[in-house]
Amino acid sequence: MIIVDVIAAGLSWLGRQGTKAIAAIVVVGIAFPWLGGHLKPFVTEAIFVLLCTAFMRVNMRAAGACLRRPGLVIGATAWTSLAIPALIGMICLSLGIDTSAPGLFIAIMFQAVASPIMAAPSLAVLMGLDATLVLITLVCGTALVPITAPLFALVFVGPALSIPPLLLAGKLSIILLGAAFVGFGIRRLVGIKAIERQGEKINGFNIIILFIFVAAIMENVGTRVLSDTAMTIAITALSFVIFFAVLFLTTLVFLPAGRERALAIGFTASQRNMGLMLAATGGALPEMTWLYFALAQFPIFLAPWILQPMVNRILKR
Repeated sequence: MIIVDVIAAGLSWLGRQGTKAIAAIVVVGIAFPWLGGHLKPFVTEAIFVLLCTAFMRVNMRAAGACLRRPGLVIGATAWTSLAIPALIGMICLSLGIDTSAPGLFIAIMFQAVASPIMAAPSLAVLMGLDATLVLITLVCGTALVPITAPLFALVFVGPALSIPPLLLAGKLSIILLGAAFVGFGIRRLVGIKAIERQGEKINGFNIIILFIFVAAIMENVGTRVLSDTAMTIAITALSFVIFFAVLFLTTLVFLPAGRERALAIGFTASQRNMGLMLAATGGALPEMTWLYFALAQFPIFLAPWILQPMVNRILKR
């Protein structure tokens, strides 16, 4: 019993650290690459567990309330799931990235076709944005990704794809439906009140599981920084450019809906769940794809800290 109490207290403490703990696991993942080598085989399982806890904590009442604005939800989902992948794919092809850097092209396209990350509503709350709109856009985009991701992958990536589009669709469907079944099943079994009471412990548990994913994708980052510093810096800069380009373009497109809603949709569109694509492919991706996925986590983790002052100023206007 004492051991259980100690573990529970440790999870609660870790859950209270929030973004500091996330930043710490990134540093640990880079500093100890051998951990990533041991944990890489468990990336798919880690992503599945994170999805289960996310579905378990979905605020269904808030999602239902947001559905009373179907026009904006449909527009946000279509933009996030269809317009962004098509736009990014055409830009990459026009720049010749598919032939000059095929591994990087696959990574960018997988980023573009992925649904928003499951933590987007929580991050939106930290920034003072409309988490309800973020949530329902996330749910709709996630429901569509088994259809849209293989379709765009087939159109833009084609033979370079390491997994057949139909198999990719099947794996995405199994992962998402399985996670939803487990998450909602736990929710029904223990009750939403109990889940809310254990929020800090669940956050701590999520950080531990997230470390498996982070350590795995960060395995070679430190080595690449030392061996090819210029390339690593360039790819990191590219990940930031894509992140903020999607954010600002989406915000401009939806500005007629109001500043707060436009910022919420822009934030959602820029936060792409690349881990889901890793899980669906079983990690069978080129080394450059793994490297980009790792470096593209930096804008995701740093976004709330970078953007919050700007969001506050815009909303005050």
